[in-house]
Amino acid sequence: MPTTVIILAAGQGKRMRSDLPKVLHPLAGRPLLQHVLASANALKPREIRVVHGHGGGQVQAAFLGQPISWFHQFEQKGTGHAVQQALPKIPTGDVALILYGDVPLVQPATLKKLVARAAKGQLAVLTTEMANPTGYGRILRGNRGAITAIVEEKDATAKQRQIREISTGLLACPAGRLAKWIGRLKPDNAQKEYYLTDVIGLAVRDKVTVATVRAESEDEVLGINDKGQLASAEKILRRRLSNELMAAGVTLTDPERIDIRGELVCGRDVVIDPDVIFEGVVHIGDGVRIGSFTLIRNTLVGAGTVIHPHCLLEDGVIGPRCEIGPYARMRPGVELAEGAKLGNFVEVKKSVIGRGSKVNHLSYIGDATLGSNVNVGAGTIVANYDGANKHRTSIGDDAHTGSNSVLVAPIIVGAGATIAAGSTVTRAVPAGGLTVARAKQLSIPGWKRPVKRP
Repeated sequence: MPTTVIILAAGQGKRMRSDLPKVLHPLAGRPLLQHVLASANALKPREIRVVHGHGGGQVQAAFLGQPISWFHQFEQKGTGHAVQQALPKIPTGDVALILYGDVPLVQPATLKKLVARAAKGQLAVLTTEMANPTGYGRILRGNRGAITAIVEEKDATAKQRQIREISTGLLACPAGRLAKWIGRLKPDNAQKEYYLTDVIGLAVRDKVTVATVRAESEDEVLGINDKGQLASAEKILRRRLSNELMAAGVTLTDPERIDIRGELVCGRDVVIDPDVIFEGVVHIGDGVRIGSFTLIRNTLVGAGTVIHPHCLLEDGVIGPRCEIGPYARMRPGVELAEGAKLGNFVEVKKSVIGRGSKVNHLSYIGDATLGSNVNVGAGTIVANYDGANKHRTSIGDDAHTGSNSVLVAPIIVGAGATIAAGSTVTRAVPAGGLTVARAKQLSIPGWKRPVKRP
């Protein structure tokens, strides 16, 4: 039976204390709504419909190009009213699966169970037990254990509030039946809203089986209403992702101290020390070791590479068996060939560092191409910017620069050339020889420093 997913994402999120729509707040580097969409897409639904309200323009802009049908809830009159906006023209034979844009941790396996129950003609409701169910609707059951209704906390009696089994709000149902029940909802409650949960009572009256699917844990159905809950979700997801990495053979020296804000793919025998952050799409090859306090963003790291602590690496390609850091920065557009080395306090931008080449310490390389086995001396700078335009530098194989050299681009350094320490090079450097480009040393006998006047 085909599935149409309806995601409710119209809430303002006042408790977030932010101008950003609630469903756009980042969790592990992606908007809350993106996590829900990922779980929904795992079901391969016929269509995904998102109901938006506050900040709807921002929300739609954040998901341009994704196959989403958008529906605007102009007035927030409750969850039942929100679902009503997205129901028109859904085929009656579809299963309608209702999700929430601020419940990001629900697993696809759980949703598949809901859909399977609904495909049998039942109304399937996702529930769980909570040690502290404050704020959630309670599941009411009859003498034989069958669900009779869901009562929202503000409408519950003191006895009903003692119930620990709660409604998560997520449910699945044949679309035709859901449309009929939604049309019969009334705002007879403390909030004067149309509650989606009231369809359970209507299903019972119509003698339709109300089935329950129990979530694995309350973590899976955590709703995000404030920054504290967002931080809790971050911790839960961090642990979930850490467990997946360790199950795949990655060594995490402290699983609680890793942040994955995007997609991380690791090979075998990878070792990651504490306090490493991954952002965007990062692929790590076999046998890579990554030191603490490093941030890696949108980068491919080749097998056998060692990244020492305190590095910032973004939007680049690192070949196999490279060595980087500590305290190295790799800005966007850098490619390191096999065995290349960036040492401490080295910054490289939009450059290619050839096989076996070394930029060991205190250097800046920008808009340059280095051949193989180049040695860049400490303090060497490629001066690539003239104040208006960037210029490129080319350094041939096996060239060496002495310490505190400045290469003023555009410039070509020939293969095997050596540049003397302290040189400022402004013209092409011929291959094979020694180039000295520094002022002649001059000593002035008897010279005295200026002194302050009394």
